[in-house]
Amino acid sequence: MQRRKYTVYIIGGIVGLLVIFFITSYNALVKREEKVIQQWAEVQNTYQRRLDLVPNLVNVVKGVSDFEQSTLEKIAAARAEALSGLSNTELTAANIKKQSELQDNLAVAANRVIVLIEKYPSLKGTAAYAGLQTQLEGTERRIKVARNDFNEAVASYNKRVRSFPSSVAAGLFGFTTKEGFESVAGSDKAVEIKF
Repeated sequence: MQRRKYTVYIIGGIVGLLVIFFITSYNALVKREEKVIQQWAEVQNTYQRRLDLVPNLVNVVKGVSDFEQSTLEKIAAARAEALSGLSNTELTAANIKKQSELQDNLAVAANRVIVLIEKYPSLKGTAAYAGLQTQLEGTERRIKVARNDFNEAVASYNKRVRSFPSSVAAGLFGFTTKEGFESVAGSDKAVEIKF
């Protein structure tokens, strides 16, 4: 009788420890997954900032000079495509890649405008252009930081999902690894708006 009582206590203790393990593992996975989602929102926020500044660049250029219309049309088209990419907020590898490509295309188009501005010294000296230049440069740095923070959050989450024993809880509750920004051929020459 005494032995049976101890067996029940031991089994109850083991079950209790397992319940505590699964609860803490689940909560840790949720916390890391929410961090990934938060960092992805920050990436999109910095993309939106870039999208908001590009029309200002176009307007400053239009207002000061008789600029090449085809260049302005290309930047407007690249901005429209990048804006459409932001409408899909689902956190998937394909969406991350697509948004990154659209944003890089926008940066390339903006760089074309900036290169052509070199022909207009009067434009380079305006206060509006100088202020916009500072804002765009800051935005490019923010994009780099946001992408880096996102990749760090994904790495932390994936480490937890794949590590034993939390991988048992991850599999049980349906947590799977996520993908971050991956380097592609030529990524050592990342596209950014340069003045």
